Amino acid sequence: MPIEIRNPAAPDQIVASYDEMPMDALDDCVGQARQAQVDWAKKPQPERGALVARYIDALEARTEDIALSITREMGKPMAEARGEVGKAIGEARACIGRASAPIGEVFPSQIPGTVAYSTRRPRGVILGINPWNFPFSTPMRKAIPALIYGNAILLKPASLTPGAVALMAEIATGILPANLLQAVIGSGTLGHALTGHKGVNAVSFTGSVDVGKRVAIAAAEHLAEVSLELGGKNPAILNDASDLDAALDQIMASAFAVCGQRCTAVSRVIVRRALEADVVAGLARRANIMEPMDGTAEGAKIGPLSSAQQLEDVDGFVARARSEGATVAAGGHMLDTPTGGYFYAPTILSGVTRDMEVARDEVFGPVLSVIAYDTVDEAMSIANDVAFGLSSCLYSERTDVVERFVAESESGMIHVNAGSFPENHLPFVGVKNSAMGVGGSNGPSTIQFYTTEHTVYRRAKV
Repeated sequence: MPIEIRNPAAPDQIVASYDEMPMDALDDCVGQARQAQVDWAKKPQPERGALVARYIDALEARTEDIALSITREMGKPMAEARGEVGKAIGEARACIGRASAPIGEVFPSQIPGTVAYSTRRPRGVILGINPWNFPFSTPMRKAIPALIYGNAILLKPASLTPGAVALMAEIATGILPANLLQAVIGSGTLGHALTGHKGVNAVSFTGSVDVGKRVAIAAAEHLAEVSLELGGKNPAILNDASDLDAALDQIMASAFAVCGQRCTAVSRVIVRRALEADVVAGLARRANIMEPMDGTAEGAKIGPLSSAQQLEDVDGFVARARSEGATVAAGGHMLDTPTGGYFYAPTILSGVTRDMEVARDEVFGPVLSVIAYDTVDEAMSIANDVAFGLSSCLYSERTDVVERFVAESESGMIHVNAGSFPENHLPFVGVKNSAMGVGGSNGPSTIQFYTTEHTVYRRAKV
């Protein structure tokens, strides 16, 4: 039965329909990928790079189609969807450049007349399991390095947002060899079956911690390499700022982009107590003028949540925070709209303490908690006292505070006087429960996931 996708801004509206891959087709899918990969791996890397560059150009030419698919299926405003496509294209081009870097080392041998060196080979068939919040950029972070380094890639999109991956597969036709990049559309059961398939050599998963653990266990059954990008509970410590308004603007952008449905979103503002009242007032004022609307509407800056379940989950977090003693400084409620869309008012919670659920667990919605502190020791303790370690921010112009934050923040990505937005050419990494394995499409460790290492001992003659 086809999968029908509904517009989260108007759930009665079906915006797309996709055929689900049947379970009995998985062996053929993996087998075709393996055959395509063998020939692809034989091409010189510069030749592969040239073909992938053509593919990236073709994707860029379809920016508007991809962005519209993202907005209609996931809900984010068109400006954000176009930005997602543009950033993914930039990351992909940076990945091509990095792939031309040296891939091995020459070592001194203890045997006379012997040259010893290491080299790397393509890993084989890569499975990329993708989330609904970034339906294009996350698959691109998996597909482009996989292809560049000589692999085949199977892309399993989230069942809420298959459109961008379907377009990626369509656009690949005629540019990349057949079956080298395949869209595998279906439920989580399908993804689990692929993860455990012996023909899959590596699995790159982006999603929740609980599902990530199940992916790692299934992949371990046949010793497939695994990379997990999971959740975040990202802090912004606001210690001091000569321009408080500029700092608050950056925090708001970091917190409410993609309606807060972003693993790197700032969800906790840990503020020096002397600034607490001004910060709460400033954040609330900004939240109150944000108007959620259909992402396709002119001037839309914040869209709906992605599903009815997300809406219910976010409202539940806020209700429980109230019951624990938090105060709603702005928002805190569902929005009633004529279309019945999944809209939630941008929310600022004050009086939050470090032990509250909303301060510890990932909300994944437009909710920002404010926690006050008295000393830098306390601020660092609160920031690190969660299970996650993806991204963190500090706003301070004191050298001692900055140096301590950079040295002690338990996050993969550390930002000082800047919002939590990663750059195209840098590693996308996490620690603790936020990640396992290598980072995103760029960085020195990327090649370790997409290739295997081999040591060569070579002598001129016996």
